[in-house]
Amino acid sequence: MPETPRAPARIRTLPSWLLGRAAARGHRLVAEALAEVGMRMMHHAVLSAVAELGPVSQAELGRSLGIDPKDMVAILNDLQNEELVVRAPDARDRRKNAISLSPNGERRLRQSEKLGREANDELTAALTPAERAELMRLLTRVVQPEEPCTGSGPQ
Repeated sequence: MPETPRAPARIRTLPSWLLGRAAARGHRLVAEALAEVGMRMMHHAVLSAVAELGPVSQAELGRSLGIDPKDMVAILNDLQNEELVVRAPDARDRRKNAISLSPNGERRLRQSEKLGREANDELTAALTPAERAELMRLLTRVVQPEEPCTGSGPQ
C-alpha cells in the first residue's frame, strides 16, 4: 500500500480532519470485508434495515436510511435479483409492497455482519475495550448532539 502523505500539523490536529481519515479507513476496511461475500455497503445497510424494520414499505425503508427513492429501487432490484429480499403486497395497504428478508438474505446478512464487526475490530484494534466504548459514546454525541447517549449499542 502506498504511503499516505502527511498533512501539515495545522490540518492533522483538526477533529474534522481526523474524523474524516478515520471514516475513510473504516469505510475501506468494511467495504473490503463485505466484498468477500459479494456485498456492497449500501446493500448491507438495506438488508440490516429490512431485518430490523421488516416487513417494511419501500418508501419507509428509503426514509429510514436517507436513500433517494430511485436509488432505493435499484438497490432493492439488486437484492431481489440475488434472492436476498422478497417484495410482496403489504397486508395493511395492498397498493404498496412490503420488503422482507428471504432465508438467503438472512444468511448473507449474518455473514456480512460478522465481517463488518471484524473490520470494525481492526479499525479500533489500537484501543482498549474501555477506549472503544468511550469512542462510541463521544462519536455518538458528535453525530447526534441533541440526543443523550448511554454508550451501549452495536459497534
